[in-house]
Amino acid sequence: MSAQAPGSSKIVSRPRQLALALDHPESFVREDFFPGPGNAAALALIDSWPDWPSRAIALIGPEGSGKTHLATIWAVAAGARVVSANKIGAFDVPGMLATGALVIEDAGATTDERALFHLMNLAREEQAFLLFTARSAPSTWQLSTPDVVSRLRAMPTAQLQGPDDAMLRGVMAKLAADRQLVLDDSVVRYLISRIERSFAAARAAVVALDEEALRRGRPPSRALAMELFRGGG
Repeated sequence: MSAQAPGSSKIVSRPRQLALALDHPESFVREDFFPGPGNAAALALIDSWPDWPSRAIALIGPEGSGKTHLATIWAVAAGARVVSANKIGAFDVPGMLATGALVIEDAGATTDERALFHLMNLAREEQAFLLFTARSAPSTWQLSTPDVVSRLRAMPTAQLQGPDDAMLRGVMAKLAADRQLVLDDSVVRYLISRIERSFAAARAAVVALDEEALRRGRPPSRALAMELFRGGG
């Protein structure tokens, strides 16, 4: 069965050797965040805490655009807990706000509106900070409770845009470093020319190249990248 590479590229199907399944945690520390024109407003908003225009704000952007990285930076600074929007109903609401700050990830996903309503009311009473992350603006979230909808739509938001070439190069270098992988600049340039222009595609490309290099027991070269991503661009 052939695997589909990011964008329009196709990964060539071939017999594979079993590769060791290693854990490669990503680094979400402040110094590993790559600033650029597409995320400047969001980064400035995070860095301005606690002097926010509101105690509830939202970071909006496509998958892999850096929302979780920024949210993690803020969570460390604010001592915030982190919860997925679709899990809110499974937790004790006062407990979620115990530190006075909370990150709510994937806020555009299905949410227990009753629990969210309770959470927002308690946050207002306790003057806690809320940081939402989502792929789309609050006006598109699947919510029907009028008071919840009106409050969320009134939140200040910061948009994270798709990356330019310089940003993609930086992100790929970071992803490679997270996996203890050394990528020559010619490999990075080739990958950028063959994948869709998104952080998610950059991540998938680095993972695919690393895994294939492990299976073959050879370095992640430009020649290997060309084999994996023929027909892209």
